[in-house]
Amino acid sequence: MSVVEFEVREKVAYVTLNRPEKLNAINHDVLDGCTEAFDEVKFNPDIWGMVITGTGRAFSTGHDLVEMAKRTERRTRTGAATDFYQFLQELYKPTVAAINGLCLAQGGGIALSCDIRIASEEAQFGWPQVKRGISSTSGPTILFQQVPKNIAMEMLFTGDFIPAERALELQMVNHVVPHDKLMEKAEEVIRKIMANAPLSVRAIKETGVRGLDMNMEQRVRLASLISAQVSKSADTAEGLKAFAEKRDPVWTGK
Repeated sequence: MSVVEFEVREKVAYVTLNRPEKLNAINHDVLDGCTEAFDEVKFNPDIWGMVITGTGRAFSTGHDLVEMAKRTERRTRTGAATDFYQFLQELYKPTVAAINGLCLAQGGGIALSCDIRIASEEAQFGWPQVKRGISSTSGPTILFQQVPKNIAMEMLFTGDFIPAERALELQMVNHVVPHDKLMEKAEEVIRKIMANAPLSVRAIKETGVRGLDMNMEQRVRLASLISAQVSKSADTAEGLKAFAEKRDPVWTGK
């Protein structure tokens, strides 16, 4: 059985971390599986979005510390798990994290790098590296940008976990749902997105991500350039025609 399961249904890729006996800890095999899955999502024109989740009682507890203790040097094609953060954030297709349980360290980095996050009421979040004598990449670079600085400091300095409801209060997640409704909610959200024009969704994500470090003038110029490209698409013509004809549009992603 693969440690990363991959399935495509109706233009959505479903990526499942499947190493439950190790709480979906990220080892080389998981890195390789995620690399292949994320590459397929990015480059396959028939995939318009992605949902990522885990099996068992964890989304992912982060780096496999047993493997880390062996100090292996092998690297994947993307280099390391930390490369996934930037890759996901710059993957201009919508991504949804369905967080089913423990979401720690690098697991938290992957979840926070997705566009929309839905948590089971059983989920917990934390960056416990200080308890193991190691530092963190995703904590000070991603968590720091998404919650107030003092909250991030306390979480990272103590290594304490927070429950799903607290994560919702901090806007780390969009929704918290009963555990048995997690994938149902993820499906509801991704299908609502899939009903819209894929090129428009991608353009909005690209504009938002690329514009983060720009001033207002630069952001508006970038948005105008990207919007102009989308306006030439067959989907734009179809969307306007469908509106005039009072019918649902049929998107092709072209």
